[in-house]
Amino acid sequence: MTGKEILHKMKEKVGLGSSDPDSGKGKSKMSKHVTHGYHLVKGQSNHAMEDYVVAEFKQVDHHELGLFAIFDGHLSNSIPDYLQSHLFANIINEPDFWTNPTNAVRKAYEQTDAYILEKAVDFSHGGSTAVTAILIDCKKLVVGNVGDSRAVICRNGKASQLSIDHEPSVERKSIEDRGGFVSNFPGDVPRVDGQLAVARAFGDRSLKKHLSSEPYVVVEMIDDETELVILASDGLWKVMSNEEAVESIRHLKDAQAAAKHLTEEALKRKSRDDISCIVVRFL
Repeated sequence: MTGKEILHKMKEKVGLGSSDPDSGKGKSKMSKHVTHGYHLVKGQSNHAMEDYVVAEFKQVDHHELGLFAIFDGHLSNSIPDYLQSHLFANIINEPDFWTNPTNAVRKAYEQTDAYILEKAVDFSHGGSTAVTAILIDCKKLVVGNVGDSRAVICRNGKASQLSIDHEPSVERKSIEDRGGFVSNFPGDVPRVDGQLAVARAFGDRSLKKHLSSEPYVVVEMIDDETELVILASDGLWKVMSNEEAVESIRHLKDAQAAAKHLTEEALKRKSRDDISCIVVRFL
């Protein structure tokens, strides 16, 4: 399957045959030891669910790609829906994807954001954070992110964060250099121009002069000590540390059960936000 063909198929979620549309699982055809599972729970807000998930394996140009992503929308669910359908196709269609995946991810993020801004009337004025992970032939993991959805890897029992939480307080100088400001009102988190609690995101046309959509990108090789990878929205990370998340699911061999366990644990800890989680297991 080519990247262009993926463009038309990415709207299909893994697990469409499942009785629970908010939970699903899958496995690699290349390695029986690599599996994934996901689970989503709507938060206690009055708006519709704004988290979207991609979790699937695809055959592309004689390679197997595991495509995993969490998109956490704000003020709109149309932008993460578009990202779910198009971002990976844009990455894979980059001419240098196979030789320089880091550069391909950066280019695709930039081009995708430009399209969203161009079509802002259709997409409303909201935005979305994103964390994406591409597993190439079960050997190489390419992770990119904007915002505060996070990717964490566990090797030999040790948790390591693969993404960066793009916080306004940390990126204050670059925001101010663009003409914006970072508010820090008592009882609230720092916000760009008093509005958005992340310094990088897709969309957000009204704030775009002061925001960045440049992703943090990292490439990790999968080795014999690699146990699992967690991707989740901030609904999980607001109430759990990387180490707590890893420790709570290391004993669970079923990736879907592990993802569900993490969302349930976040609810027990009084998370009120939408919670979405993907677990990729390397047994």
